[in-house]
Amino acid sequence: MKHPWKSRDNRPLQTSLTLDFLLFNCMLLLLVLGVYLFIQKDITHMILDRQLTDPNLSVEAGEYSEELGEGPQSTRLLQSGGWLEVLNSGKEVVRVIGGKRDEIRAYDEDSLYLGLENRTDQPYYYSIAKLEGDGGAAWLLLKIPRSVIKVSINNEMLVSYLNHSVFFYVFLVSGLILMLIFVYSYWVTRRIKKPLRVLNLGLKQMIEGHYSTRIKLYAETEFLRIGESFNYMADVIEKATEEKRRAEKSKQRLMVDLSHDLKTPITSIQGFAQALIEGRGTDPERQTKYLNYIYSKSVQVTKLIQHMLELLKLDSPDFILRTERLELGDHLREIVADTYGEIEQKDFQLQLQVPEEEVYARYDPELFASVVNNLISNALSYNPPGTSLRVTVIPEDTEVLIEIADNGIGIPKELWSTIFDPFVRGDEARTASGGTGLGLSIAKKNAEKMGGSLTLESREEELTVFTIRVPK
Repeated sequence: MKHPWKSRDNRPLQTSLTLDFLLFNCMLLLLVLGVYLFIQKDITHMILDRQLTDPNLSVEAGEYSEELGEGPQSTRLLQSGGWLEVLNSGKEVVRVIGGKRDEIRAYDEDSLYLGLENRTDQPYYYSIAKLEGDGGAAWLLLKIPRSVIKVSINNEMLVSYLNHSVFFYVFLVSGLILMLIFVYSYWVTRRIKKPLRVLNLGLKQMIEGHYSTRIKLYAETEFLRIGESFNYMADVIEKATEEKRRAEKSKQRLMVDLSHDLKTPITSIQGFAQALIEGRGTDPERQTKYLNYIYSKSVQVTKLIQHMLELLKLDSPDFILRTERLELGDHLREIVADTYGEIEQKDFQLQLQVPEEEVYARYDPELFASVVNNLISNALSYNPPGTSLRVTVIPEDTEVLIEIADNGIGIPKELWSTIFDPFVRGDEARTASGGTGLGLSIAKKNAEKMGGSLTLESREEELTVFTIRVPK
């Protein structure tokens, strides 16, 4: 089943990991923002709460800058025991509104700032405001006894605002970040691990001999390429294994067929030779007949061994192919001329159709001659006298076709799929026709060694048509 998130398919792994990292940073930013909002909500406002005996009393000096003792605010301040001091630019007291309870008549910068800190050990609460345009007055200082007002002050401002300890928030933030890192790591690991698990399973199947195994990945480009390479490797191994299996089977059948084909003539040779030794062929005519049998069977054995050696030579890694670009027409005429005696002897009607102009192709002269000779010999061996034999050269754009056709008895359709296998003959019963059953197999291998091919077809007037294709 395909992964529901299709956007990761065919995408570089680097891009995916970069996007994941950006997503992780966004989630981390949202986490920090969430923690910040939580802390903001959790903050107390104790430092802003001042407990007064008179809730209508203001403790800010600026609230009295316009009244200066002549308003309701000033009246409440004086009633609570507080007073106002008007200071000039030199911080000297030039006017007092209310009952002053201390003896301070002037302030320096340090003492004034120290009083405005409003420490818990101070007897009076201080508040100051600037005055504008009132003669020589510059500042308005408010003082209230600490028994009237209660102020909560802490130099560590943030800590004083929190309902929980700092350790609680550190633990909370650390835990959330660790959880986010774990989720991110798991997500990235799963993205990489999933295709690797599929690849590992495929390799395990291959090791166990299941060469038909194929894998299908839905992942980034790099994993897709690995998957394609794996499937290609599996195809090659499966084909090689199948070819090896067929080769082993063919080798076993080859040995059985070779043993059979060698045993039959050798047994005949031994039988006739034993008859001569035992004196059973006393008259000259019978002796001659026995000797002719021995000779023909020995020729058959020799031909079988030669063909077998030729077939094995083609499969040998030491085989040297000597292909070159040569004129094919004259070479084909020479090959046919060498077999013309046998053609006349069998009373065949030969039609040699070679273009007058030169026809060049790239081939090995020895292998090409072997292919043509095998096909002509095959036609002569299996067809009756009077058969028409046609040899035609057909030049094409990239290759040259050589057709060797006859209108003889033809080859049964059921043998077409195996006709080029070793020891397969046109007569299904494997009668003693004199053939070795290796000619067509050798011809096909020779054609393929030269980079060409050999095929069989049938036409209305010519039941057997072999076509050799040779590259130009």
